[in-house]
Amino acid sequence: MAAVPVIVLTGYLGAGKTTLLNHVLRTPDARIGVVINDFGELNVDAALVTGQIDEPASIAGGCICCLPDEGGLDEALAKLADPRLRLDAIIVEASGLAEPVAVGRMIRFSGVDNVRLGGVVDVIDAATHFETVDRDPTPPARYSASSLVVINKLDQVGEADRESVFDRIEARIRQSNPAVHVVGAVSAKIDAALLFDITAAEDHSGQLSLRELLLDEAAEQRDGHDHAHPHDGAHAASVTATSTGDIDPGALLDLLEEPPAGVYRMKGVVAVRARDRSRRYLVNTVGNTIHIAAAPPKARSNTLVAIGTGLDLDAVRARVENAVRPIDAPAPAAGFRRLQRYRKLSV
Repeated sequence: MAAVPVIVLTGYLGAGKTTLLNHVLRTPDARIGVVINDFGELNVDAALVTGQIDEPASIAGGCICCLPDEGGLDEALAKLADPRLRLDAIIVEASGLAEPVAVGRMIRFSGVDNVRLGGVVDVIDAATHFETVDRDPTPPARYSASSLVVINKLDQVGEADRESVFDRIEARIRQSNPAVHVVGAVSAKIDAALLFDITAAEDHSGQLSLRELLLDEAAEQRDGHDHAHPHDGAHAASVTATSTGDIDPGALLDLLEEPPAGVYRMKGVVAVRARDRSRRYLVNTVGNTIHIAAAPPKARSNTLVAIGTGLDLDAVRARVENAVRPIDAPAPAAGFRRLQRYRKLSV
């Protein structure tokens, strides 16, 4: 079974992280596990949580990043990663005091089987950010850990100043994290497709790989661009490429290591021939984190999906198609070694 993505949700008190969580929990057909520090204080909608799983896994004792090695988090993740729950994702909502760097590291080096880091999402209050969080000449250390930053509450900034405030916050973040994905939001409403895939939707459609994202195909075909603006709520777009045969792992990794502008996640199944045997791999990336594992036996054709915002769809499609183009030879040794290094790091 594919590893369950564990998404770390951080943000200072009042930034809107619990609002974002409750919004994501309303995603139709999604099955989400939730790890929270204190269920009562964080005000997660209990009906939404219990509608997805039997109960949230609650951690007592305050800040997640302050838990002892043997305490809390791994036990909660192990409970929620049980294959019988068939969860699409696990979201860890950290307290406002938790440092994203520490929480992300705890997930990455967790001893729990069947989980992988699904990104670190930091929610920012656009109206008060420079009074409460970013007040010093040096950018806060938390910027460096995030894979996705949601600049929330843009409606609380005057319309004339909205774009300049967004750009100022983004510029500060990129001083220490140039590759981070930054989107704007009102009421913390972002497209859940940026965070995870919905297994139930895939099963219902009969597709092996990957949720078909809700796009306006007519708009896509008009000029080959995703019209969602990064300030208006993070609407996701996707590009899918398929092929049959064995691919060049070097070409795939060139794409995964340097994704096209606007791409936040990629996932897929690919075949690589080493010597006289074809092997199939399950690929997942989020931000700059690459996870490669053995593919399930039912996987057949190559499928690779790139998901993000503000995409130049034609340019993204060209690169994704190139990454899954078959080759009539065993994988070049250098590319296969690169693939195996990621495979070992993903265990």
